[in-house]
Amino acid sequence: MDGDAVFAFHDLAPDVQSFRSAVLEGLSRDPPAIPCKFFYDERGSALFEEICRLPEYYPTRTEIAILEDNADEIAAQMGRHCRLIELGSGASRKVRILLQALDRPGAYVAVDISREHLRQAAAALAADFPGLPVVAVCADYTRRFALPALPGPSGKRVGFFPGSTIGNFEPGAVVAFLRNCARILGPGGEMLIGVDLKKDTDTLEAAYNDRAGVTSAFNLNLLERINRELDGDIDLDRFEHYAFYNEAEGRIEIYVKSLANQQARIAGRRFRFAKDQLIHTEYSYKYTIPEFRDLAATAGFHAVDTWTDRADLFSVHYFRL
Repeated sequence: MDGDAVFAFHDLAPDVQSFRSAVLEGLSRDPPAIPCKFFYDERGSALFEEICRLPEYYPTRTEIAILEDNADEIAAQMGRHCRLIELGSGASRKVRILLQALDRPGAYVAVDISREHLRQAAAALAADFPGLPVVAVCADYTRRFALPALPGPSGKRVGFFPGSTIGNFEPGAVVAFLRNCARILGPGGEMLIGVDLKKDTDTLEAAYNDRAGVTSAFNLNLLERINRELDGDIDLDRFEHYAFYNEAEGRIEIYVKSLANQQARIAGRRFRFAKDQLIHTEYSYKYTIPEFRDLAATAGFHAVDTWTDRADLFSVHYFRL
């Protein structure tokens, strides 16, 4: 592509729940919980990048390999002049595989709630793909929002949701999320979604309990963040990372576990934790291909194609409204 970078930024001023209110509300519940979106402060984001390089953590490298191996076929499904809309775009890394394979994409739209990170990542991508209209939209993609008018040729809208982030939603919330995607994409819209597959318990639990302890540090960073940002006095040595596969529910469950009867002051409030009490921090649901197709169908999406790796660890699904 020739020409100068084409870049636009739209701030829809999403209503962001503060870390303080989420922690105080979450720890007051029974059972206590902190939303997993708060993992990603500066240190948490760096730790997650490290997790993605661990030998036990297969999802990132496996999805990248699937995209690379099937990029031409995926691009053929998307067609010429498509407007590719990435929800939760982050660093916009995996989408580069698709943009390089697409036939004259009409535009790339990056949607994320992290304002400055979004602006920087989308501007960098625009510089690397001169001539491609790049639109950054600061919005909460889990809620209703309207896309701005999109530049470029009028191709179909294709949503891109990689990284198995869909697994963080409970099944009912998956349907609600996909229905929201359908509203954003409009009639004839299509979706490309990364979905982690069900597999043996040992492989799943190893991915969330790595031997180097990076996932433990990532999880416990939530408590460190509370101490840093909310004037907390949590004794980090009296909590541990706890993750296991709940086969009946088809999900990895991640908690911070209290190792003693204890209490801590957070933002001026006192909280008590019993020995062995669990603070929920994340679910990561795993699916069979038919299970996820059924969920998508409930939201109005029809399965077009699915790509997997040879070991059937991970899947990338293409859907059409």
